[in-house]
Amino acid sequence: MRLLAGCELTVECLEDCAVVAMLRPRSGESQWLVSESYSFDPHVRPTEYVDVFGNLCQRFVVPRGRMRIRAELEVETERDIAIAPWVAPTPAARLPDHALQYLLPSRYCPSDRAFEQAQAIVDAADPRNGQVGAIVEWIRTHIAYRYGVSDATTDALGTLEAGAGVCRDYAHVGITLCRSLRIPARMVVGYLHGLEPMDLHAWFEAFLDGRWYTFDPTQSAPRGGRIVVAHGRDAADVAFLTNYGWLQTVDMQVWVGERMGEAPASSSSG
Repeated sequence: MRLLAGCELTVECLEDCAVVAMLRPRSGESQWLVSESYSFDPHVRPTEYVDVFGNLCQRFVVPRGRMRIRAELEVETERDIAIAPWVAPTPAARLPDHALQYLLPSRYCPSDRAFEQAQAIVDAADPRNGQVGAIVEWIRTHIAYRYGVSDATTDALGTLEAGAGVCRDYAHVGITLCRSLRIPARMVVGYLHGLEPMDLHAWFEAFLDGRWYTFDPTQSAPRGGRIVVAHGRDAADVAFLTNYGWLQTVDMQVWVGERMGEAPASSSSG
């Protein structure tokens, strides 16, 4: 399927503020970037680099006052995603080098402190669901989707204690529980077609049987129509906008729609 997606951010700062943005998806095995456009008002000319996770990063300075940042994308992506939650994890000795870093604890995913809970979850589950499938189903039934429970400091253990959170919290819990069982897992951010309410979205991927598989505990069933913008160890690695100084988001609009026969749906928050 071919999707039209984008976001528009209005930010404000009291003094010039250096930022790093992640706005540009890359073509890969599961998606093809057909076209893209970006605008900055007032105009700036970003420089770009590729970070250690392979994400495209845009570096620029937001001048004092307000700036509008707009990204528009056309991406061909999978309508259905591959699923294999029952596949046995790859032994650590046979993992590719690039997957090893996704076994380690990280800022929001303290997996070294979650083994007992993860093991209890998979022990109580139907073995036909596999370990990752058991973890995803447990999150769906035990974590409530609720705004205002978590903030920028909340890690997976905090979400487990609160029993509620939003998409990034769901992803952090899934990653933490997977890693505690020696299953490489990474956080993914991007767009999801048909998400309600429409917003930028987060989910996770687990490395099984030689490849990465998509898992999204916020959805009741596997769904395609995803545009991956960035991936990393947790939310600290994949922020759409990282500011090095005081910066406030005044407004954000996000839209995703199918290219043929459907107008993009839009939502705004401020």
